[in-house]
Amino acid sequence: MAARVGVIPADFELKDDQDATVRFSDMKGKGPFVIYFYPKDDTPGCTKEACSFRDSHEAFIKAGAVVYGVSSDSVKKHVEFKKQYRLPFSLLSDEGNKLRKLWEVPRGGLFPGRVTYVFDKEGKIHLMFEGVMKNTEHMEKALEMVQKLAAEMPAPADVAPSSEEAKEGGDENPKPSDEEPAPAPEQSE
Repeated sequence: MAARVGVIPADFELKDDQDATVRFSDMKGKGPFVIYFYPKDDTPGCTKEACSFRDSHEAFIKAGAVVYGVSSDSVKKHVEFKKQYRLPFSLLSDEGNKLRKLWEVPRGGLFPGRVTYVFDKEGKIHLMFEGVMKNTEHMEKALEMVQKLAAEMPAPADVAPSSEEAKEGGDENPKPSDEEPAPAPEQSE
């Protein structure tokens, strides 16, 4: 079934950059989430896009959203790409383009398509944005939709942390080191 606005697409299983299995069904139920498809790790346009998601990652977290990048690169290649550019989100390996085919992700001419989907917590698509040459616009459109979805969600009840969480200090998002991440390249694909 084609992944289009208003649809809950078919479930999938892919390996992430930690070689863990990630399922679409496991993404649902927590809050809005983003899955962006890009052609290839470590190419100028794809790096610029990944870095735009990296640089706005805190805004996605504030909206309660999780971001996933997907390409046909291997887990090993994703590990290198993620480390080089200090990407704080998961990269999923779609070797053989099985998910692209399952969801009928549009192609971008000669390249695999650059398509971003934004989902509500039930897994329904609220935004599908295409454009091979619109590298950073994908993040901008995704963030705008995620913030809209977050504003529509009922606020969670104020819950005090458990005594165990308070003891541990529970910082799930440790601050990055002072070392600057590698900049995105200036040129586009």
